[in-house]
This record gives sequence, structure tokens and C-alpha cells, in this order.
Amino acid sequence: MTIRRRMLGMIGRRPGLGVASLLLPGGLWLVLFFVVPMLLMLGASVMPRGTYGGVEPGLTLEHYRRFLDPLYLQVLWRTIAWSGVATVVCLLLGLPVAWVIAASRRHRSLLLFLVVLPFWTSFLVRTFAMIFLLRDSGVINSVLLGLGVIREPIALLYTPFAVLSGLVYGLLPFMVLPIYASLEKLDPALLEAAEVLGARPAARFFRVTLPLALPGMIAGSLLVFVPAMGSFLTSDLLGGAKQVMIGNLVQNQFTTARNWPFGSAASFAVMAVVLVAVMLSLRLRDRDPGERVRR
Repeated sequence: MTIRRRMLGMIGRRPGLGVASLLLPGGLWLVLFFVVPMLLMLGASVMPRGTYGGVEPGLTLEHYRRFLDPLYLQVLWRTIAWSGVATVVCLLLGLPVAWVIAASRRHRSLLLFLVVLPFWTSFLVRTFAMIFLLRDSGVINSVLLGLGVIREPIALLYTPFAVLSGLVYGLLPFMVLPIYASLEKLDPALLEAAEVLGARPAARFFRVTLPLALPGMIAGSLLVFVPAMGSFLTSDLLGGAKQVMIGNLVQNQFTTARNWPFGSAASFAVMAVVLVAVMLSLRLRDRDPGERVRR
């Protein structure tokens, strides 16, 4: 008890020391496991590749120039496109779900539990479950064949559709929860005032609900887009060798090809795209909510 009183007294006398003591553990963790690895990768990306893997002393930008090859740029654009499409699909699916959860008083806890439930299972297991759904003898083709809708199995697995389905399936909860957090704080009096002023349901949604839910939508889009950009397991299992994303390229360079410098350069190219997305999302998020409603 005496030690605790002394610590509280020190924090009370020196507010800066108290804040520093709170930030120190998390700051050390970020420095050791984020900043230091990033600096190591940055150094490796400008060093020549070793004969048997690794790096050799020297300085070169050859790996960044190599990444500008049309083959690798095509992989990058494909990754950006698929990540963007997955984000839009998650937004279109997640917004109604979040709205229903926020509007429900009686079953809110149950609905939130169902949204979080997939996190109780390994992402790898859930991805393998998608294989059983999408393969030629899977559930989807079996049901369609049984209903007579199709005469032969549809090729769903190892296609862009399979990759996008896997991304949406795995990342949809990251869209639902931030939007729900924004809608849950929505004051019903604003909707009542809009109704009194003659606004129809569609106008109330687009002029009041949607602008106030925009911070959650932006946060959810960022939480979906960033993991989708770095995803390699989904495209590897559901897309096979036909559907390569930038995550597969980086993984291959660090494992099979043992080309750490080029893998590091490709990683920093992905980080540049993610940084642009983050900056755009922050600019949209920091806009005045009242201004969004007026518009």
C-alpha cells in the first residue's frame, strides 16, 4: 500500500511522468516488433541479394526497379482491385446488418454474438470450409444439381469469385462492428425531427443516418481493405496458382525463392498503397459530422 501511495503521489506531482509510464510498455512493444523489423526490411530492400539467399553488403535500387516490371505491377493492381471490390461488398452487406443490430433492442446481444462467432474458429479452418462449399462436388453444386438448376458442376473453386468470396467471408465482421458502433450512438431524436420536417424514409437514411454512420463505414472499410491487401492464405487455397495476389508474391520471395531484398521491396510497395488508403480515410473521417448532415 505504501508503494502504491508513493507511485500515485509521483504521478500526481509529475503528470508527464505518469503519461510516460503508461505509454512505455506499448511503445517498447511497437518499437521492438514493428519499427525494428520495418527498418531491417528497409535495409534489406536496398542491399544486393546473396548467392544462396539473404543479403550481401552494398547499396542498390535494383529490386524496386524490378518491381516496376509489368508482371509484378499487374499482380499489384489485381490485389488493389480485389481488395477494393471485397471492401465494397462487405460495406453493402455489413451496413444493413449493422443497422438491424443497432435498431434491435431485444435480440441485440444475440446478433452481436452471431457476428463475433466466426472468430472462435481458426481462419484456416474457415477457409478450408469454403473449399468444401465451392468445389465441384461441394454443397453449392450438389444443391444446384439436385434442384435441376444446372446439368453439370460449375467451376467455382480456383476462380476470382472464390477468392473474393473468401475475403468477404473472412473480413465481413470487421465491417459490421465499426458501423454498428456508429449507428448505436445515433440519437433517435434526429430521425424524429427529420420525419416531422417531412423527410421520407429514404431521405432520412441518406441525409441523416448515412452521414452520421460515415466514421464507422470509413473505419470498417480500412479494417477490411488493409488485411485484404496483405492476404495470401485465401488466394493460395481458394485461388490456387491461377489467382496470385501481392501477398503470395511476398511470401514466395521470402520462402521458396529466398530473395529477401525483392520481397522487402514488394512489401514496401504494398505499404505505400496502404498508407495512401489510410491518409484518404483519415481526411474523410475528420470532416465535421454536422457538415456531412447538412450536405
